[in-house]
Amino acid sequence: RLPCGGVLEVLVENLPADCEVQAHLRALAGALQGQRRLLREVSLPDGTRRLSDDSCQGPRVERDSTRVRLRVGAAQRLLLAGYSSVAHYCAEFGKGLGFEVILCDPRDEVLEGVVLDGVEVRRELPSEFIANGGCHADTAVVALTHDPKIDDLAMLEAVRTEAFYIGVMGSKATSDKRRERLQRIGGLASGELARIHAPIGLNLGSKTPAEIALAVLADILRMRNGIERAAL
Repeated sequence: RLPCGGVLEVLVENLPADCEVQAHLRALAGALQGQRRLLREVSLPDGTRRLSDDSCQGPRVERDSTRVRLRVGAAQRLLLAGYSSVAHYCAEFGKGLGFEVILCDPRDEVLEGVVLDGVEVRRELPSEFIANGGCHADTAVVALTHDPKIDDLAMLEAVRTEAFYIGVMGSKATSDKRRERLQRIGGLASGELARIHAPIGLNLGSKTPAEIALAVLADILRMRNGIERAAL
């Protein structure tokens, strides 16, 4: 047992060198490269395994008395649409949580002097990066600039992707105005608007940039683990 009282369990599988196993491993490799998300299920009594498409968020590993289920997909990605003080803390927190962090902002004057080790910084509009395939099903897109030219355009493109979390910063009044703009100018339907978390993050009473970033990442983790807000 571990000092915390938990227990580690190890699953050992016998994979014969045959064509079926090779096809199985190729499918897993494709999932890790972001081609699709898979749910891998292993039967504990006899070791048989099967793959199915994974369209939901939830725990990475689940187990009952007869099977183990593992979610397989690309590295979790945090796409920051535009730089701000809140985005800076989101980048730092995201790295610590194991996300692949990408920051997109075309504004040279905003990025001047910004140092973010371990973060891919792209000097382009986030909407262009998203439109060119920058999102997959394991991507969280957050817009934190208060600049409609960046935030709104990012939302218009993000809702057309499989991103599991899409959020934009702003007060309730600002968020209501943004929804009206996105519907009137962007032509978004109610279902697309419903995918956007605005105001973004959990209601933790956050005031400072670091506190807001904490609320944002906490909400992303909640979604990634398939937990409803009402269950918190």
